[in-house]
Amino acid sequence: MKDLWGVLARQRDYRLMLSAGLISLIGDWLLRTGLAFQVYVLTGSTLASGGLLLASFVPPVVLGSLAGVFVDRWDRRKTMIVTNVLNALVLLPLLAVRDESAIWIVYGVVLAQSCLQQFFSPAEQSLVPVLVESEQLVTANALNGQIRDIARLVGAALGGVFAALGGLTLLGLADAGTFLIAVVLVAGMRHRRTPHEHDEASAAEEAGGAIRRLRAEWTEGLRLCVAGQAMRLLFVFCLVTGVGEGIMSTLFAPFVSSELGGDGTAYGLIVSSQAIGGIVGGLVAAAIGSRLPAATMWGVGAFFFGLVDLTLFCYPLISDSLIPAFACMIVVGLPGAFTVAGMMTVFQNLTQDGTRGRIFGAITATESVAVLVGITSAGFLGDAVGIIPVLVFQGLGYVVGGLVILSRRQVLAPRPEPAPPLPV
Repeated sequence: MKDLWGVLARQRDYRLMLSAGLISLIGDWLLRTGLAFQVYVLTGSTLASGGLLLASFVPPVVLGSLAGVFVDRWDRRKTMIVTNVLNALVLLPLLAVRDESAIWIVYGVVLAQSCLQQFFSPAEQSLVPVLVESEQLVTANALNGQIRDIARLVGAALGGVFAALGGLTLLGLADAGTFLIAVVLVAGMRHRRTPHEHDEASAAEEAGGAIRRLRAEWTEGLRLCVAGQAMRLLFVFCLVTGVGEGIMSTLFAPFVSSELGGDGTAYGLIVSSQAIGGIVGGLVAAAIGSRLPAATMWGVGAFFFGLVDLTLFCYPLISDSLIPAFACMIVVGLPGAFTVAGMMTVFQNLTQDGTRGRIFGAITATESVAVLVGITSAGFLGDAVGIIPVLVFQGLGYVVGGLVILSRRQVLAPRPEPAPPLPV
């Protein structure tokens, strides 16, 4: 717990950013869960509910890599403040939705929030290495992952309650409130940006030069995603697991229904139980963060994540009990926390401040495309091949990926900073 205390007690700015993230993420899950319920109540259409998923997925694909270029140019603290304020404002149109005829407003709100998220996420992830010491990065990233599980557990539960009590109006106001609280917390951070050299040059650029520079920085972000063995390895891992996550999101509900014989209540409980393991896993990863190399944590986490998934997907071949499904979803939270914390730390160590945002945005955009490929493929292959064989691919992707990461740990190790020249 020494590592955990060292980050939370001594790093005031990081503590404020973490608290702001927790509160706004609770609001995100509250809105996401409540909207899914409320849209179906208003329309009675599963197609209309699917439109929410499409509205949230388009911006990462179209805008993700370009948004990272701007994040590298801007003050990241101010970017987080402005995006949170705008997130609160774009929720206000939800107050006008009363029936199915205004459902387009809901799609517009989800689309706008997803666009803003493309600026917020790279700003947040780029700021973490600046706020904590290098040896505290794994612990900080583990805590970031943990608050996502806590937010999922709390926000999803509140979303259903708020939707039942006040519909879209209460959901919108509650989520807007969380964003405004996050603004206050982030505004209290003392960190101020150190300008990069290209910032001074860009101030004097003409419009044509600015566009050329923007294009150059955007393509640089795409190029840096696959520059060097280590970044290529991270990039390919994100692609393979992105396809797997698309498969999982599409076929897991049919898996619970067809292979396990569970109903909607069982499905919801099984999905939410992963957050329990994630919270515990985040604490463990944070507690031992400085004792384990980030690449080792990533590889071990991915390998065991895949093994638990394979167990979950294959055990219905010999049993139809729901108990192993709950157990697997809780247990998988621990290697899942290790995977996220280790991989994000490796990414931060491999990238430099000033280019980290555009690289993060480019990887996120590519990963979103991979998820869409997985969703599309799963719809066809699930019927043609069967649910379990297709889900097994997802588990194998993590197992093989984890083994490859472990075999290439030296390549992924952080490079030491060059020593300053000796005085003459």
